[in-house]
Amino acid sequence: MLSRAFAILCFVLFFLLLPAHAGHAEMNIQEVKSKKGVTAWLVEDHSIPLVAIRFVFGGGTAQDPAGKEGLVNLMTGLFDEGAGGLDSEAFQLKLDDAGAEMNFEAARDGTYGSMRMLSEQKDEAFGLLKLAVNSPRFDQAPIDRIRAQIVSGILANERDPNTVARQHWLRAVYGRHPYARPDEGTKETLATITAADINAFHGANFARGGLHVAVVGDIDAATLSDKLDEVFGDLPDEQRLAPVSDVVPKVGRRLEVVYDLPQTSLLLAWPGVKRSDPDRFAAVLINEILGGSTANSRLFQEVREKRGLAYGVSSLLLDHEHSNALLVTTATRFDRAHETLSIMRQVVKEMAETGPTEKELAASKKYIVGAYPINHLASSRSVAATLLEVQFEGLGIDYIKRRCDLINAVTLDQVRVAARKLLSADPTTMVVGPLLHQGDKL
Repeated sequence: MLSRAFAILCFVLFFLLLPAHAGHAEMNIQEVKSKKGVTAWLVEDHSIPLVAIRFVFGGGTAQDPAGKEGLVNLMTGLFDEGAGGLDSEAFQLKLDDAGAEMNFEAARDGTYGSMRMLSEQKDEAFGLLKLAVNSPRFDQAPIDRIRAQIVSGILANERDPNTVARQHWLRAVYGRHPYARPDEGTKETLATITAADINAFHGANFARGGLHVAVVGDIDAATLSDKLDEVFGDLPDEQRLAPVSDVVPKVGRRLEVVYDLPQTSLLLAWPGVKRSDPDRFAAVLINEILGGSTANSRLFQEVREKRGLAYGVSSLLLDHEHSNALLVTTATRFDRAHETLSIMRQVVKEMAETGPTEKELAASKKYIVGAYPINHLASSRSVAATLLEVQFEGLGIDYIKRRCDLINAVTLDQVRVAARKLLSADPTTMVVGPLLHQGDKL
């Protein structure tokens, strides 16, 4: 335990003391391709003796078979619970001895893994990662224990209004699409999942054809190439995944989830824009001006600053592989919910009809360009995560360098056209909390 505590302390210091050049847009990103065809993006940094690797296999919880929802999430809790000839306790002791920290997590469209290690012990750490990726044991005792933990969380969340509302929301906007299902499953579906089910999905999902890798730290390209083959080189060539269709979030719906709460939460949604869409950066700018990260957004000014109706209000572009949305959210006193909702609708309506001003556009460009290195490139962890997402989304290894020019090239006319396309539909609206006043309509 002392060695693990020391390793974690080293990791914390690494992320706090990472040299500034690692977070700069001009950092050198190398594409490393191993002898067996595994590709990774690498940013070398030899100033601190640590290595961070992050990877994703395409196909996440949207791949859960019907009736076995929660399978992928359950699987990701088991990779450090034994692999190869090591049972759960032995594997975790080896991780401690190697000064390594390993994590797996399930997302809608991918199964993510990561490891952070001391570079002087990278051989031991990569060896353990190889076992976890290629030979997870999925023993029954850990399956039962992790499943019980997940079910405990599900039962606790059944009394949480936000969790209940989220499930109402997903079913309303996605219908019968896999995105409408809870990532963690239900207590009923989890009970049906067997070790054979988990092994079958692992075999179908963990393949080089759906793999993306990003590495940051004290390792050179030649060494990384060998490690890529060690960890991933023996995986199958191609994944065997169920097809998942694209889905446009349904609009014009009205949902009210009644709970005795001190505040009423409001959520509005419009169909979004794919990252590959020509209007993508225009949509990013619209979102920032409408309700993005700063107190100068229109929604914040109208709802919070001028009227004091809410502590905060924001908008967000939600991106998934098979669906995209623009969300606007806030929470307010239940007796001011109707007024708040009306103001929010009016702000969106004006943005759709007239678009932003030249001054708003210039300010949003400046903020988005300046905030990106701080939010996405400020530490080894964030650099690895950013490189992986850029790679996973197919944006190109030079995307970080091109991003500033792409944003600044967007014109006011393009933003105004995109605003009409993005915000003209009648949104789906959800109210969570006490009933609105008698006679109030959504």
